[in-house]
Amino acid sequence: PDEPEVAGLLALLLLTESRRPARTAPDGTIVLLPDQDRTLWNRELIATGQAIVRACLRRNRPGPYQIQAAIAAVHSDAPTAVDTDWGQILTLYDQLTAVAPTAVVALNRAVAVAEVYGPAAGLAEIDRLELPAYHLFHATRADLLVRLGRTDEAAVEYERALELASNAAERVFLAGRLSSVR
Repeated sequence: PDEPEVAGLLALLLLTESRRPARTAPDGTIVLLPDQDRTLWNRELIATGQAIVRACLRRNRPGPYQIQAAIAAVHSDAPTAVDTDWGQILTLYDQLTAVAPTAVVALNRAVAVAEVYGPAAGLAEIDRLELPAYHLFHATRADLLVRLGRTDEAAVEYERALELASNAAERVFLAGRLSSVR
């Protein structure tokens, strides 16, 4: 009970579970975070997760799970996707990078950079990463290329993401994205 990372993991699990009903459509297709029906989110789990995050912050012994939980808490706090405090999320990703400097953390941080500073800035961050066998690297890169109007390049990235993805729902989602840019 006195280990902040255990509490952080619990908060992360609760906040992740709180969004489960909105993550897929009735037909099983993926619903991205900005498109989720937030009325389906479990507010009781969110309140519990956020309370644990606040308790972790008071201990001032940040670790990867606590920071990830704080990021999830910021997302869960926004009443709509456009209300998301991306500046705060970017600050938290900077902290996460300091304690867990992985390429996947850097990829997620690049998404926050794109939201704060625009897709070109996010793409510049992504282009510094080496994740050639990670489907979400290519999918994220494709999304930013679409936002920049570079659909031919985006199609190549969606194709690569589709080749690498093993999850059936992700494959359906990526095939739809690929179709939309062709």
